[in-house]
Amino acid sequence: MLKRRKFIASALGTAAASMLPITVNTSFTNETTTLLKGKRLKKGDTIGLVAPGYAVSSDGLEHAKATLRKMGFIPYHTDRIIGNYGYFSNTDEERAKDLNEMFANQNVDGILCARGGYGCTRIMQMIDYDIIKNNPKVFIGFSDITTLLNGFYKETGLVGFHGPVGTTLDNEYGISQLEQLVVNPKKNLEIKNSVLTEKQKEDTEYQRYIITPGTANGILVGGSLTLINALIGTPHEIDFTDKIVCIEDVEESPYRIDRMLTQLIEGKNFKNAAGLVLGVFAGCEASSSKRAFTLKEVITNRLQPLNIPAVYGMSFGHIPTNFTFPIGIKAKLSTTSMTLTVVEKAVL
Repeated sequence: MLKRRKFIASALGTAAASMLPITVNTSFTNETTTLLKGKRLKKGDTIGLVAPGYAVSSDGLEHAKATLRKMGFIPYHTDRIIGNYGYFSNTDEERAKDLNEMFANQNVDGILCARGGYGCTRIMQMIDYDIIKNNPKVFIGFSDITTLLNGFYKETGLVGFHGPVGTTLDNEYGISQLEQLVVNPKKNLEIKNSVLTEKQKEDTEYQRYIITPGTANGILVGGSLTLINALIGTPHEIDFTDKIVCIEDVEESPYRIDRMLTQLIEGKNFKNAAGLVLGVFAGCEASSSKRAFTLKEVITNRLQPLNIPAVYGMSFGHIPTNFTFPIGIKAKLSTTSMTLTVVEKAVL
């Protein structure tokens, strides 16, 4: 109990010192990556479905294809997505080959990952980045796809989209949020949170709160906390300097969230981020120990001392109402309104 009180007292003390709003303005001058943007998607376009990690069930695949048809697209996939190799959809070599061929295929207009899971880190060195550079396309996914989104951006400058996968693209909010970026793009697009249900309002994991008040300008990066950490020490480790870092995770105990955030904080440049945008950490509140810290206690204790504008509870992550944000694009964060404004169009 004493340790818990000290923890809370420390967090409250830091909060008191951080009540004044902070403005972090990098003027977007420190980003040297040359952006590659895919073309805007339109009805009648062909969307390639891939499973670069875990296998997708036949029902899940048919569900994804039905949704794409309903959106006005033509779904396409190779036979590689259908098989199983252990818990993967196929061997490392075949999964990488599927990605390479989807980018190279001139009849494929955009690429949607059918699901996440695990496996993308295993194929990063097998991807032909020259093919991506020569054939930039809209590429969409989240969770394990965090690896590919940030890796593609670092290697090629490709703007990818952290959004629903095929098996979760099944609600009006998620579809509309994706379409406003890749089908009907505009400058200064304000990404708004979904309206919480009564049940969600009672769930502490969905609670929306300001960690550190302020505003920030920066380049969007990030995704799954687990995968962000998995990239550390690899050629595709994320440079957080002057970035607005978006973070979410699922079914991790508070102490594991603590450990991963601590690893980031003690790393090369996480402390130099312009802003922090945390989504919903679904299933991360539960703990079998009565003495465990809450998810909010961990997050505020770890992130408030950084004195970086930060919020928790934005509508992205392993949740039904998952908004889309573009990796590598300039954005503005307002903690007061809890909004991200995408400054430029993310597609051509």
